[in-house]
Amino acid sequence: MSNIRITKQFSFEAGHALYGYDGKCKNLHGHSYHLFVTVIGEPILDTSNVKHGMVIDFGDLKRIVNEEIVDVFDHSMIFNKNTPHLELAKELMDREHHILLVDYQPTTEMMVIDFAKKIKKRLPENIKLHSLKLQETATSYAEWYASDNG
Repeated sequence: MSNIRITKQFSFEAGHALYGYDGKCKNLHGHSYHLFVTVIGEPILDTSNVKHGMVIDFGDLKRIVNEEIVDVFDHSMIFNKNTPHLELAKELMDREHHILLVDYQPTTEMMVIDFAKKIKKRLPENIKLHSLKLQETATSYAEWYASDNG
């Protein structure tokens, strides 16, 4: 049988600030992120299976990514908890803002690594994460490929 890749696209809004950065992105700002999730596997051949012919039901993939990424990150402000931004984050939390504290610099590159870890652990055993593309602007994105990461 053939391995087939399928891709589902997701969108969410989030803000961040890059502590210690030497450009404009050191300031609080936001993006309309687009996440492309590509998985690979063999279509189900069992004709008695309701998912016959599918690698994975797009609805099942949507549920996983929404629970792990979109529902968590959408309309949040993301800060590296290991920087002085922690003080600002705590003040915003006290004002009931949706703040995410991560243990990395919240660049698109580091976010896509985090997302890969979260999604991989939730996929069925016979489905592998092939790649992720996280687009932060119309012209800028980061990609993660399983083949590049052992």
